[in-house]
Amino acid sequence: MEIPTDREIRALHRDHAPSRSSFELVYEHCRLVCAVASQFFAGLDIDADLVRAGALLHDIGVYRLDSTAYVRHGVLGHALLASLGFPVEICRFASCHTGVGITREDVVRQALPIPVDDYLPRTPEEELVLYADKFHSKRRPPVFLSGDTYAAEVGRFGADKVTRFAALRERYGDPSLDALSRATGYAVV
Repeated sequence: MEIPTDREIRALHRDHAPSRSSFELVYEHCRLVCAVASQFFAGLDIDADLVRAGALLHDIGVYRLDSTAYVRHGVLGHALLASLGFPVEICRFASCHTGVGITREDVVRQALPIPVDDYLPRTPEEELVLYADKFHSKRRPPVFLSGDTYAAEVGRFGADKVTRFAALRERYGDPSLDALSRATGYAVV
């Protein structure tokens, strides 16, 4: 499988972003998720280049949102990447990073506006991108989230999500966010 370069990924973002401000917000978020994920590479048996590409592409579906529910951005990103000829191993980073994973039961129970399916990481690389994504938010202004803050926020989706996030924290630990916070000026909340 050929993994796209950083330059190619940046061009994809530029080509699909509906505005400069959208590009800056989403692409920066993806770069920061990549930086968080890279903190966990040591000691893991993973394809670091695949994680890099997945982190840089995971939110590309945000550009395809109109007034539809934000939860759709993952499946929209998967479809966009597939339409561009990317293999499923790349496309799945978009569809399988939301929350701590979405099950088909979640889709049905919450009447989510996405096809009924499981949107869960299947590989260590997918799981790492999902996990790293929890520590930065594109909200205005953007912020870094501590593990405790995200654990409290994910609780609104059910105790099973809190348990899932706790297992991820146990597996990977919490990233160091202070240097990223200083570099970007974004608070850690």
